[in-house]
Amino acid sequence: MPREYLLPQPRRRSVTTTAHTDASHAANKVTRRSHTGFIIFLNKAPIIWLSKRQNTVEASTFSSEFIATKVCVEYIAALRLKLRMFSVSVSESTKVLCGNECVVKNCTLLESTLAKKHNAIVYHTVRWNVAAGVISVAWINGKNNLADAMTKRLPETTRERLFNQWTY
Repeated sequence: MPREYLLPQPRRRSVTTTAHTDASHAANKVTRRSHTGFIIFLNKAPIIWLSKRQNTVEASTFSSEFIATKVCVEYIAALRLKLRMFSVSVSESTKVLCGNECVVKNCTLLESTLAKKHNAIVYHTVRWNVAAGVISVAWINGKNNLADAMTKRLPETTRERLFNQWTY
């Protein structure tokens, strides 16, 4: 392989990355589109966050949560490559915290299968990244999911509590 294609060697200590992801199913009452939200942390500092209406209308909460997870995984993969290009190594797989237990089970259990062809690309993209060690998916209680503030209208006290956990 030619030398110009080799990635730089990592320097110093490695970093960790974590992500919180959420979706609100059919949140828009006019278009019935779901809303994606996520926050990606480098060590404990938030560096990427997104709140965006999804492009498609989904029939279930599971589908909208899986799409939100896939979008987050795409940003994580790009971030990890960018960090590697800056000679920064990421010590372990990125922990993606999701509020939907079905998404977590379908991402992590080998015996799970997908019955809907509509979400096949999303499903296999996320599963491939889990198998490759890029991410690990875990469940988080909705009360503690920081991405809830990106997707839902919350009471002021709840919104302030969530934002105070990751803003300074």
